[in-house]
Order: sequence, then C-alpha cells, then structure tokens
Amino acid sequence: MKKLTMDELNRISVGQYKQAEKTPIVVVLDNVRSMNNIGSVFRTADAFRIENIYLCGITATPPHRDIHKTALGAEDSVDWEYFENTLDCVKRLRADDCKIFSVEQVEGSVKLNAFTPEKDGKIAVIFGNEIDGVAQEVVDACDGCIEIPQFGTKHSLNVSVTAGIVLWDLFSKMKL
Repeated sequence: MKKLTMDELNRISVGQYKQAEKTPIVVVLDNVRSMNNIGSVFRTADAFRIENIYLCGITATPPHRDIHKTALGAEDSVDWEYFENTLDCVKRLRADDCKIFSVEQVEGSVKLNAFTPEKDGKIAVIFGNEIDGVAQEVVDACDGCIEIPQFGTKHSLNVSVTAGIVLWDLFSKMKL
C-alpha cells in the first residue's frame, strides 16, 4: 500500500465546496467552550459537507487562531452563523422545517445505531458544552434526543469526538 499524495486525493477548493451539494444536516454548538473543539467540529463538518454550523452562546466564532489550529481552514468552507441564545437558533430551525435532535443522555433517548433520519428532510443536531452538555431548556425544545451507546466507566465523550461519530453515522445513513 502506498499513501496517497495531496494531488491524488483530488480535494476540492473552498469555492467548489461552497457550490457543492450539501448534506441536509445542521450542526448546533450550544455553549461549547473549547476553541480546539469548535475547530475540530468545523473540520468534521467540512468532511461530510454539512450544510451549516450554528454557534450559540459562549461558543467562540471565527476568525480565531485557536479555532483555525484544528479547523485547518474549514471555518472558511463551512457556512456558519452566530446566535446569542440557542433557543433563538432552535426557533429558526423550526421555521426552516428542520427536525431537531439534541445529542444527550436523557430519558427516552434513541441510541444512535437505532436512529433513522428521514432521507428527504433536514436534520439539526445540537451538541452541548464540555461540562453540562445541552441545556435542559434546549433539550425540551427538541423533537428528540440521540445518544451514543457507551460501555466503559466514563459517561461522556469529548464533544468533538461525539460530533465526529454522530455526523459520520448520519451521513452514512442519509448519503451512502
């Protein structure tokens, strides 16, 4: 096996990305503190051609060198918008006929492996901050919650790891 060169990877430009068909998924970051995590989510969103990222509350926004350090330019390719209040973001998503799901451990959550998104609809997934997760009032405003099954001693994953798992799973169910 030979590793592929950058030319052999046939990566598209930022301009081509902007024009490309997007996966009908919106990512919402609810008060995420770490700029490295924010940058990682941008990079993952770019990989799966996610439609938008909505940055809410204390979540930092580009341009910032700590976001860029992990986003590696994905903050330029992926469309994003800032909302001071996550519930205002949820209202906007509702107006756009988006099904909204928090990624959170709650009573009645659906395990990610059992979750089936609608093939023709748009979905929003809300990821919470590193300490408290998704705020309860935001959970209450959602159509449901998705949970990643975990089997070890810890009860949570890093938010950027969680986003990577969830976005890959949703992308594979919607696009592949």
